[in-house]
Amino acid sequence: MLEQPAAASWVERLTLTNFRNYASAELQVTATPVVLLGHNGAGKTNLLEAVSLLAPGQGLRRAAYGDLARAGGRGDWAVAARVVTPASTVEIGTGLQPGTATSAASGRIVRIDGVAQSGSGALADYLDMAWLTPAMDGLFTGPAGDRRRFLDRLILCFDPGYRTRAAQFERAMRQRNRLLEDDVREASRFSGLEQIMAETGVAIAAVRAEAVAGLIATIAARRQANPTSPFPWAAIALDGHLEQMLRERPAIEVEDAYAALLARGRERDRTAGRTLEGPHRADLLVTHGPKQQPAKQCSTGEQKALLTGLVLAHAQMLGQRLERGAPILLLDEIAAHLDDLRRAALFQEIIDLRLQAWMTGTDRHAFAGLAGRATFAVVDDGSIVVSG
Repeated sequence: MLEQPAAASWVERLTLTNFRNYASAELQVTATPVVLLGHNGAGKTNLLEAVSLLAPGQGLRRAAYGDLARAGGRGDWAVAARVVTPASTVEIGTGLQPGTATSAASGRIVRIDGVAQSGSGALADYLDMAWLTPAMDGLFTGPAGDRRRFLDRLILCFDPGYRTRAAQFERAMRQRNRLLEDDVREASRFSGLEQIMAETGVAIAAVRAEAVAGLIATIAARRQANPTSPFPWAAIALDGHLEQMLRERPAIEVEDAYAALLARGRERDRTAGRTLEGPHRADLLVTHGPKQQPAKQCSTGEQKALLTGLVLAHAQMLGQRLERGAPILLLDEIAAHLDDLRRAALFQEIIDLRLQAWMTGTDRHAFAGLAGRATFAVVDDGSIVVSG
Protein backbone atom coordinates (compact mmCIF):
# COMPACT_ATOMS: atom_id res chain seq x y z
CA MET A 1 0.00 0.00 0.00
CA LEU A 2 1.26 3.47 -0.90
CA GLU A 3 2.38 5.74 1.91
CA GLN A 4 -0.02 8.60 2.61
CA PRO A 5 1.50 11.92 1.41
CA ALA A 6 2.01 14.80 3.80
CA ALA A 7 -0.34 17.77 3.75
CA ALA A 8 0.96 20.09 1.05
CA SER A 9 1.77 23.78 1.14
CA TRP A 10 -0.75 25.93 -0.70
CA VAL A 11 -1.55 29.45 -1.82
CA GLU A 12 -4.39 31.07 0.16
CA ARG A 13 -4.39 34.53 -1.42
CA LEU A 14 -2.89 35.76 -4.70
CA THR A 15 -2.56 39.48 -5.52
CA LEU A 16 -1.35 40.88 -8.84
CA THR A 17 -0.32 44.42 -9.69
CA ASN A 18 0.56 45.50 -13.24
CA PHE A 19 1.21 41.88 -14.16
CA ARG A 20 0.56 40.89 -17.79
CA ASN A 21 -3.07 41.90 -18.50
CA TYR A 22 -3.90 42.56 -14.83
CA ALA A 23 -3.78 46.13 -13.57
CA SER A 24 -4.89 44.92 -10.14
CA ALA A 25 -6.48 41.64 -9.09
CA GLU A 26 -6.87 39.45 -6.04
CA LEU A 27 -8.04 35.88 -5.59
CA GLN A 28 -8.63 34.05 -2.31
CA VAL A 29 -8.93 30.27 -2.40
CA THR A 30 -8.67 27.19 -0.18
CA ALA A 31 -6.30 24.23 -0.16
CA THR A 32 -8.58 22.45 -2.64
CA PRO A 33 -8.01 22.54 -6.42
CA VAL A 34 -8.53 25.83 -8.25
CA VAL A 35 -10.24 25.90 -11.65
CA LEU A 36 -9.84 29.05 -13.76
CA LEU A 37 -12.43 29.36 -16.51
CA GLY A 38 -12.60 31.88 -19.34
CA HIS A 39 -12.30 32.45 -23.05
CA ASN A 40 -8.99 32.13 -24.86
CA GLY A 41 -6.81 35.14 -24.18
CA ALA A 42 -8.66 36.15 -21.01
CA GLY A 43 -5.54 35.76 -18.85
CA LYS A 44 -5.91 32.30 -17.33
CA THR A 45 -2.37 31.22 -18.18
CA ASN A 46 -1.08 34.56 -16.90
CA LEU A 47 -2.47 33.60 -13.48
CA LEU A 48 -0.67 30.25 -13.59
CA GLU A 49 2.51 32.08 -14.53
CA ALA A 50 2.09 34.40 -11.55
CA VAL A 51 1.72 31.42 -9.21
CA SER A 52 4.80 29.79 -10.75
CA LEU A 53 6.87 32.85 -9.81
CA LEU A 54 6.31 32.04 -6.14
CA ALA A 55 8.96 29.34 -6.64
CA PRO A 56 12.59 29.75 -7.78
CA GLY A 57 13.32 30.33 -11.45
CA GLN A 58 11.75 32.24 -14.33
CA GLY A 59 8.33 30.68 -14.19
CA LEU A 60 6.46 28.35 -16.48
CA ARG A 61 6.98 30.46 -19.61
CA ARG A 62 10.64 31.30 -18.88
CA ALA A 63 9.81 34.85 -19.94
CA ALA A 64 12.10 37.84 -19.55
CA TYR A 65 11.02 39.60 -16.39
CA GLY A 66 10.52 42.87 -18.24
CA ASP A 67 7.96 41.16 -20.47
CA LEU A 68 5.74 40.41 -17.47
CA ALA A 69 4.86 44.07 -16.97
CA ARG A 70 1.43 45.25 -18.11
CA ALA A 71 1.39 46.88 -21.53
CA GLY A 72 1.20 50.65 -21.21
CA GLY A 73 2.42 50.60 -17.64
CA ARG A 74 5.63 51.85 -16.04
CA GLY A 75 7.49 48.60 -16.54
CA ASP A 76 7.04 47.38 -12.98
CA TRP A 77 4.97 44.43 -11.73
CA ALA A 78 4.29 42.62 -8.48
CA VAL A 79 2.96 39.23 -7.40
CA ALA A 80 2.14 38.71 -3.73
CA ALA A 81 0.72 35.70 -1.93
CA ARG A 82 -0.19 34.37 1.45
CA VAL A 83 1.16 30.83 1.54
CA VAL A 84 0.15 28.21 4.08
CA THR A 85 2.80 25.59 4.90
CA PRO A 86 2.68 22.73 7.43
CA ALA A 87 4.93 24.85 9.67
CA SER A 88 3.47 28.36 9.34
CA THR A 89 1.75 30.95 7.18
CA VAL A 90 4.10 33.19 5.23
CA GLU A 91 3.73 36.29 3.07
CA ILE A 92 5.68 36.07 -0.20
CA GLY A 93 6.19 38.96 -2.57
CA THR A 94 8.11 39.20 -5.81
CA GLY A 95 8.29 41.68 -8.64
CA LEU A 96 10.27 44.12 -10.71
CA GLN A 97 10.92 47.82 -10.28
CA PRO A 98 10.62 50.14 -13.31
CA GLY A 99 13.68 50.14 -15.56
CA THR A 100 15.55 47.32 -13.80
CA ALA A 101 15.12 44.56 -16.41
CA THR A 102 18.09 44.62 -18.77
CA SER A 103 18.11 40.96 -19.82
CA ALA A 104 15.99 37.82 -19.71
CA ALA A 105 17.62 36.77 -16.44
CA SER A 106 17.69 40.15 -14.70
CA GLY A 107 16.92 39.53 -11.06
CA ARG A 108 13.53 40.15 -9.55
CA ILE A 109 12.85 41.40 -6.06
CA VAL A 110 11.87 38.73 -3.54
CA ARG A 111 10.54 39.38 -0.04
CA ILE A 112 9.56 36.87 2.63
CA ASP A 113 7.38 38.35 5.39
CA GLY A 114 8.53 41.77 4.23
CA VAL A 115 12.25 40.95 4.44
CA ALA A 116 14.23 41.31 1.20
CA GLN A 117 16.04 38.18 0.01
CA SER A 118 19.20 37.85 -2.06
CA GLY A 119 17.44 36.01 -4.88
CA SER A 120 14.58 33.75 -5.88
CA GLY A 121 16.41 30.74 -4.43
CA ALA A 122 15.00 31.67 -1.00
CA LEU A 123 11.55 30.66 -2.27
CA ALA A 124 12.63 27.02 -2.34
CA ASP A 125 12.05 26.81 1.40
CA TYR A 126 8.31 27.36 1.04
CA LEU A 127 6.82 26.15 -2.23
CA ASP A 128 7.53 23.59 -4.91
CA MET A 129 5.98 23.76 -8.36
CA ALA A 130 5.42 21.38 -11.23
CA TRP A 131 3.49 22.17 -14.36
CA LEU A 132 2.11 20.93 -17.63
CA THR A 133 1.41 23.34 -20.46
CA PRO A 134 0.44 22.89 -24.13
CA ALA A 135 3.97 23.98 -25.03
CA MET A 136 5.21 20.72 -23.45
CA ASP A 137 3.14 18.50 -25.73
CA GLY A 138 6.18 17.91 -27.95
CA LEU A 139 8.44 16.92 -25.04
CA PHE A 140 9.02 13.36 -26.23
CA THR A 141 9.50 14.23 -29.90
CA GLY A 142 11.55 17.38 -29.40
CA PRO A 143 15.27 17.81 -28.69
CA ALA A 144 16.98 16.22 -25.69
CA GLY A 145 17.43 19.66 -24.13
CA ASP A 146 13.68 19.89 -23.55
CA ARG A 147 13.67 16.64 -21.59
CA ARG A 148 16.72 17.68 -19.57
CA ARG A 149 14.99 20.91 -18.57
CA PHE A 150 11.87 18.95 -17.64
CA LEU A 151 13.90 16.62 -15.40
CA ASP A 152 15.92 19.48 -13.93
CA ARG A 153 12.71 21.33 -13.02
CA LEU A 154 11.54 18.25 -11.12
CA ILE A 155 14.88 17.95 -9.35
CA LEU A 156 14.75 21.54 -8.08
CA CYS A 157 11.81 20.58 -5.88
CA PHE A 158 13.94 18.43 -3.59
CA ASP A 159 17.45 19.81 -4.22
CA PRO A 160 17.42 23.65 -4.32
CA GLY A 161 21.23 23.68 -4.55
CA TYR A 162 21.04 21.91 -7.88
CA ARG A 163 20.49 25.22 -9.70
CA THR A 164 23.75 26.61 -8.31
CA ARG A 165 25.77 23.60 -9.44
CA ALA A 166 24.18 23.69 -12.88
CA ALA A 167 24.98 27.40 -13.21
CA GLN A 168 28.60 26.78 -12.18
CA PHE A 169 28.94 24.08 -14.80
CA GLU A 170 27.39 26.24 -17.53
CA ARG A 171 29.60 29.19 -16.66
CA ALA A 172 32.79 27.11 -16.73
CA MET A 173 31.77 25.45 -19.99
CA ARG A 174 31.07 28.81 -21.65
CA GLN A 175 34.48 30.07 -20.60
CA ARG A 176 36.14 26.91 -21.92
CA ASN A 177 34.26 27.19 -25.20
CA ARG A 178 35.44 30.81 -25.51
CA LEU A 179 39.05 29.70 -25.09
CA LEU A 180 38.54 27.10 -27.81
CA GLU A 181 36.97 29.68 -30.11
CA ASP A 182 39.87 32.09 -29.50
CA ASP A 183 42.32 29.27 -30.38
CA VAL A 184 44.01 29.39 -26.98
CA ARG A 185 46.53 26.54 -26.63
CA GLU A 186 47.98 26.87 -23.12
CA ALA A 187 46.86 23.87 -21.07
CA SER A 188 47.00 25.93 -17.88
CA ARG A 189 44.16 28.13 -19.18
CA PHE A 190 41.92 25.08 -19.49
CA SER A 191 42.74 22.89 -16.50
CA GLY A 192 41.00 24.95 -13.81
CA LEU A 193 37.81 25.29 -15.86
CA GLU A 194 37.82 21.59 -16.70
CA GLN A 195 38.21 20.68 -13.05
CA ILE A 196 35.15 22.80 -12.17
CA MET A 197 33.25 21.14 -15.01
CA ALA A 198 34.29 17.71 -13.77
CA GLU A 199 33.22 18.34 -10.17
CA THR A 200 29.91 20.04 -10.97
CA GLY A 201 29.14 17.91 -14.01
CA VAL A 202 29.46 14.65 -12.10
CA ALA A 203 27.39 16.11 -9.25
CA ILE A 204 24.65 17.03 -11.75
CA ALA A 205 24.68 13.57 -13.29
CA ALA A 206 24.56 11.92 -9.85
CA VAL A 207 21.57 13.98 -8.69
CA ARG A 208 19.74 13.25 -11.92
CA ALA A 209 20.40 9.54 -11.45
CA GLU A 210 19.06 9.71 -7.89
CA ALA A 211 15.93 11.54 -9.05
CA VAL A 212 15.29 9.04 -11.83
CA ALA A 213 15.78 6.14 -9.42
CA GLY A 214 13.23 7.70 -7.06
CA LEU A 215 10.76 8.18 -9.89
CA ILE A 216 11.24 4.59 -11.03
CA ALA A 217 10.47 3.32 -7.52
CA THR A 218 7.39 5.52 -7.23
CA ILE A 219 6.15 4.48 -10.67
CA ALA A 220 6.53 0.83 -9.64
CA ALA A 221 4.55 1.43 -6.44
CA ARG A 222 1.83 3.26 -8.34
CA ARG A 223 1.66 0.45 -10.87
CA GLN A 224 1.25 -2.13 -8.12
CA ALA A 225 -1.41 -0.07 -6.33
CA ASN A 226 -3.40 0.65 -9.49
CA PRO A 227 -2.47 -1.69 -12.35
CA THR A 228 -5.40 -0.50 -14.48
CA SER A 229 -4.66 3.23 -14.19
CA PRO A 230 -5.59 5.17 -17.33
CA PHE A 231 -2.20 6.84 -17.05
CA PRO A 232 0.18 4.21 -18.46
CA TRP A 233 3.31 3.53 -16.49
CA ALA A 234 6.51 4.87 -17.96
CA ALA A 235 9.88 3.17 -18.11
CA ILE A 236 12.51 5.90 -17.78
CA ALA A 237 16.28 5.93 -18.00
CA LEU A 238 19.16 8.39 -18.34
CA ASP A 239 21.29 8.18 -21.45
CA GLY A 240 24.71 9.82 -21.22
CA HIS A 241 28.43 9.13 -20.89
CA LEU A 242 28.76 10.41 -17.31
CA GLU A 243 25.62 8.57 -16.28
CA GLN A 244 27.02 5.34 -17.68
CA MET A 245 30.34 5.81 -15.85
CA LEU A 246 28.55 6.52 -12.56
CA ARG A 247 26.79 3.17 -12.83
CA GLU A 248 30.15 1.44 -12.93
CA ARG A 249 32.58 3.54 -10.87
CA PRO A 250 32.70 5.77 -7.75
CA ALA A 251 31.98 9.46 -8.31
CA ILE A 252 35.52 10.58 -7.42
CA GLU A 253 36.93 8.32 -10.13
CA VAL A 254 34.38 9.60 -12.63
CA GLU A 255 35.42 13.19 -11.87
CA ASP A 256 39.04 12.36 -12.70
CA ALA A 257 38.00 10.47 -15.82
CA TYR A 258 35.79 13.31 -17.03
CA ALA A 259 38.50 15.92 -16.45
CA ALA A 260 40.93 13.77 -18.44
CA LEU A 261 38.33 13.29 -21.18
CA LEU A 262 37.88 17.05 -21.49
CA ALA A 263 41.64 17.56 -21.71
CA ARG A 264 42.02 14.94 -24.44
CA GLY A 265 39.05 16.28 -26.34
CA ARG A 266 40.14 19.90 -26.67
CA GLU A 267 41.05 19.67 -30.35
CA ARG A 268 37.90 17.77 -31.22
CA ASP A 269 35.81 20.30 -29.30
CA ARG A 270 37.70 23.15 -30.97
CA THR A 271 36.74 21.77 -34.37
CA ALA A 272 33.14 21.26 -33.31
CA GLY A 273 32.93 24.71 -31.75
CA ARG A 274 31.47 23.37 -28.51
CA THR A 275 32.02 20.89 -25.67
CA LEU A 276 30.85 17.48 -26.82
CA GLU A 277 30.92 15.56 -23.52
CA GLY A 278 29.09 16.28 -20.29
CA PRO A 279 25.74 16.42 -18.53
CA HIS A 280 24.52 18.96 -21.10
CA ARG A 281 24.43 16.09 -23.62
CA ALA A 282 22.39 13.62 -21.56
CA ASP A 283 18.87 12.57 -22.48
CA LEU A 284 15.89 11.28 -20.52
CA LEU A 285 14.58 8.20 -22.31
CA VAL A 286 10.88 7.48 -21.80
CA THR A 287 9.08 4.33 -22.90
CA HIS A 288 5.36 3.52 -22.82
CA GLY A 289 5.59 0.62 -20.37
CA PRO A 290 2.52 -1.46 -21.29
CA LYS A 291 3.28 -1.20 -25.03
CA GLN A 292 7.08 -1.31 -24.68
CA GLN A 293 7.22 1.48 -27.23
CA PRO A 294 9.38 4.62 -27.15
CA ALA A 295 7.26 7.59 -26.11
CA LYS A 296 8.24 9.52 -29.22
CA GLN A 297 6.50 6.85 -31.33
CA CYS A 298 3.25 6.93 -29.35
CA SER A 299 0.13 8.84 -30.29
CA THR A 300 -0.39 12.38 -29.06
CA GLY A 301 -2.99 11.17 -26.55
CA GLU A 302 -0.68 8.46 -25.24
CA GLN A 303 2.15 10.95 -24.87
CA LYS A 304 -0.09 13.32 -22.91
CA ALA A 305 -1.16 10.48 -20.61
CA LEU A 306 2.47 9.39 -20.10
CA LEU A 307 3.57 12.93 -19.27
CA THR A 308 0.67 13.43 -16.87
CA GLY A 309 1.52 10.15 -15.16
CA LEU A 310 5.16 11.22 -14.75
CA VAL A 311 4.16 14.52 -13.15
CA LEU A 312 1.75 12.75 -10.79
CA ALA A 313 4.46 10.24 -9.84
CA HIS A 314 6.83 13.11 -9.11
CA ALA A 315 4.20 14.85 -6.97
CA GLN A 316 3.57 11.65 -5.05
CA MET A 317 7.29 11.07 -4.50
CA LEU A 318 7.72 14.58 -3.08
CA GLY A 319 4.62 14.23 -0.93
CA GLN A 320 6.23 11.25 0.76
CA ARG A 321 9.73 12.76 1.00
CA LEU A 322 9.21 16.37 2.02
CA GLU A 323 7.74 17.82 5.21
CA ARG A 324 5.98 20.48 3.14
CA GLY A 325 4.29 17.80 1.08
CA ALA A 326 3.57 17.56 -2.62
CA PRO A 327 4.20 20.45 -4.99
CA ILE A 328 1.57 22.79 -6.33
CA LEU A 329 0.52 21.58 -9.79
CA LEU A 330 -0.14 24.09 -12.57
CA LEU A 331 -2.10 22.40 -15.36
CA ASP A 332 -2.81 24.63 -18.33
CA GLU A 333 -5.71 23.50 -20.56
CA ILE A 334 -5.33 19.99 -19.13
CA ALA A 335 -8.96 18.89 -19.43
CA ALA A 336 -9.08 19.63 -23.16
CA HIS A 337 -6.40 17.02 -23.83
CA LEU A 338 -7.77 14.14 -21.76
CA ASP A 339 -10.78 11.91 -22.34
CA ASP A 340 -13.53 11.56 -19.72
CA LEU A 341 -11.90 8.54 -18.05
CA ARG A 342 -8.51 10.20 -17.69
CA ARG A 343 -10.02 13.50 -16.54
CA ALA A 344 -11.87 11.71 -13.74
CA ALA A 345 -8.73 9.79 -12.79
CA LEU A 346 -6.65 12.99 -12.74
CA PHE A 347 -9.10 14.83 -10.53
CA GLN A 348 -9.25 11.92 -8.09
CA GLU A 349 -5.45 11.68 -7.90
CA ILE A 350 -5.21 15.38 -7.15
CA ILE A 351 -7.67 14.94 -4.30
CA ASP A 352 -5.93 11.80 -3.01
CA LEU A 353 -2.49 13.45 -3.11
CA ARG A 354 -3.87 16.32 -1.01
CA LEU A 355 -2.23 18.94 -3.18
CA GLN A 356 -3.39 22.24 -4.57
CA ALA A 357 -3.70 22.16 -8.35
CA TRP A 358 -4.42 25.24 -10.44
CA MET A 359 -6.12 24.31 -13.70
CA THR A 360 -7.37 26.33 -16.66
CA GLY A 361 -10.06 25.66 -19.22
CA THR A 362 -12.78 27.15 -21.36
CA ASP A 363 -15.50 24.58 -20.64
CA ARG A 364 -16.88 24.27 -17.10
CA HIS A 365 -18.49 20.95 -18.00
CA ALA A 366 -15.02 19.40 -18.44
CA PHE A 367 -14.42 19.99 -14.72
CA ALA A 368 -17.79 18.68 -13.54
CA GLY A 369 -15.99 15.93 -11.61
CA LEU A 370 -14.61 18.61 -9.27
CA ALA A 371 -17.97 20.17 -8.44
CA GLY A 372 -18.09 20.78 -4.69
CA ARG A 373 -14.42 19.82 -4.37
CA ALA A 374 -12.70 22.84 -5.96
CA THR A 375 -12.76 26.62 -6.14
CA PHE A 376 -14.08 27.81 -9.50
CA ALA A 377 -13.23 31.31 -10.74
CA VAL A 378 -14.15 33.09 -13.97
CA VAL A 379 -11.35 35.06 -15.61
CA ASP A 380 -12.35 37.87 -17.96
CA ASP A 381 -9.77 40.29 -19.38
CA GLY A 382 -8.05 41.31 -16.19
CA SER A 383 -10.77 40.46 -13.67
CA ILE A 384 -11.24 37.36 -11.51
CA VAL A 385 -14.58 36.41 -9.97
CA VAL A 386 -15.07 33.33 -7.79
CA SER A 387 -18.19 31.59 -9.13
CA GLY A 388 -18.73 28.87 -6.54
